[in-house]
Amino acid sequence: MSISVIVVIAVLALVVFSVLGVYNGLVRARNGYKNAFAQIDVQLTRRHDLIPNLVETAKAYLAHERGTLEAIVAARNTAVTAQAAASANPGDPEAMGKLASSEQALSGALGRLFALSEAYPDLKASQNMMQLSEELTSTENRVAFARQAYNDAVLAYNNKREVFPANMIAGTFGFTAAAPLEAGPETREVPRVQF
Repeated sequence: MSISVIVVIAVLALVVFSVLGVYNGLVRARNGYKNAFAQIDVQLTRRHDLIPNLVETAKAYLAHERGTLEAIVAARNTAVTAQAAASANPGDPEAMGKLASSEQALSGALGRLFALSEAYPDLKASQNMMQLSEELTSTENRVAFARQAYNDAVLAYNNKREVFPANMIAGTFGFTAAAPLEAGPETREVPRVQF
């Protein structure tokens, strides 16, 4: 064999191994953000499972506040549906948007419940209510940490798929951009404090 054939084979082998390396890196990054979303999924499931107990505890004290309790149940059901859609396709911009908005609505409904509980000292002092509130707060913190890890993994994946030459390989093999899970605008607002 001549030297030129060996050089051509070496260059082709180098190109093939480079493409395989980039492809495998994209797969690892995609699996990374999907795994990070699975952690959000676990925490949201825990949050959604706590809410019926919270509503049942509050029901006895808030008999005439039925609208608030029904709003929480409806918001929870919407959030569970959005969570299932996002779990089926993590990173999909539409699914992430629906999940973020439904979780924001659920947080708002829960906020109204906790505001109402302030007006009912017996409910506020209930051991069940205090324990559920503490578990819910702990879960909210876990969701925030999991969301940050997911968003970091999405950023790493999107950066990896957009740089050259990975952008050519990503387009060829269908690696689409992933969407982060962003907090709603209500979460970003700074509360006003007046004295």
